[in-house]
Amino acid sequence: MSDMTEQMAQTAAAMVAEGKGILAIDESLPTIKKRFDTINVESTEENRRAYRELLITAPGGEDFISGMILFDETLRQKTRDGVPFPQVMIEKGIMPGIKVDKGAKDLAGRPGEKVTEGLDGLRDRLAEYRDLGARFAKWRAVITIGDHIPTNGCIEANAHALARYAALCQEAGIVPMVEPEVLMDADNDIDVCYWATEKTLRTVFNALCDQAVALEHTILKTNMVLSGKKCPVQAGVQEVAEKTVRCLLNTVPASLPGIVFLSGGQSATLATAHLNEMNRNNDGLPWPLSFSYGRALQEPSLKTWAGNPENFGAAQAALLHREKCNSLACLGQYSDALEEAA
Repeated sequence: MSDMTEQMAQTAAAMVAEGKGILAIDESLPTIKKRFDTINVESTEENRRAYRELLITAPGGEDFISGMILFDETLRQKTRDGVPFPQVMIEKGIMPGIKVDKGAKDLAGRPGEKVTEGLDGLRDRLAEYRDLGARFAKWRAVITIGDHIPTNGCIEANAHALARYAALCQEAGIVPMVEPEVLMDADNDIDVCYWATEKTLRTVFNALCDQAVALEHTILKTNMVLSGKKCPVQAGVQEVAEKTVRCLLNTVPASLPGIVFLSGGQSATLATAHLNEMNRNNDGLPWPLSFSYGRALQEPSLKTWAGNPENFGAAQAALLHREKCNSLACLGQYSDALEEAA
C-alpha cells in the first residue's frame, strides 16, 4: 500500500470514527448571505471570518466532530490571532475538508433539473487544496422530484460528474465525499423519495466503478428517505429510519468506510431523532451511519451569535450541544430529554 493510499484509508476511517460526524460550514457566498440575512448581519468577509472562527474554535467540538467541510474562502482565512484555520483544526484533531464543486446549474434539455459543474481545472485546484491542508473534499449533486422528474438523463449526468470528481480526488490523495441529494422540497410521499434515492444511489455507484474509484477510500453523503416538505402526510421517525436503512442496504456496497447524512432542511432536532432511530435499531450494518449537517448543527448557534462578539461563548455552547446530541445519535443513545435539559 502506497503512503498516499494508506493516508486516504486513515482519513476515511477517521471521518466516521465512532460517535463522530462532520460539520458542514461550506456555504457559498450567496448561501451564507441568506443565512446572515435571517439575523440582520451583513455578509462581509470579516463577518464571515468571525462566524467561521466561532464554529472552528468551539472548545470541546473535537470530541464530537471528526472533520469540517470548508468553503474556498474559509480554507484561506485565519483566526483573529493570525493562525490559519486549517492549522487550528489539525491541532484540535479535526480534519479540514473542502467543497470543490461550482454549484448546480440548469441541465440543458431537462426543464426543472440541475447538473453540478466544476470539473474544469479541478485537478490543479485539488493539488492546491491539499497543500493548504485539505484531506477530504465534497461535491454535491442535486436531484429534484417533480412532474416526470427525476429523469434518467439527469441522474446519469450527475453520477458521471460525481465519479470523475471522486477519481480526481483520489489521484490527489484526497478522500472524496460523494453527495447525491434527492431534495425534500416537493409534495411527494416517502415512497417516491425511496424510489428516487434508490435509483440515484444505484446509478452513482455504477458510475464510481466505471471511473475506477476505490470505494474503500470514499465516503457517501446522502439524504434520508423522507416525505416531501409539502406532503400532507409526513412519515414518522420510525418509518423514515426503516426505509432509509433498507434503501442503503439495497444500494451501497459494504466496502464503503461509512455513510454520513445531510439534514436537507429538516429541523435540528428531527435530523438528530432520525439518525438516532437508525442506529438504535440496526446493529451489524456494514458501515457506520453518521452525520454531516450544516444548518441542523449551525442554526441555534447562528441565532445566538447574531453578529455580536459578546455572544461568542453562548453561540459556541449552542453549537456544542447540537454536536453532542448528534454524537449520541450515532450511538443510538440520544433522547428528547437532552433537549429539555439544554
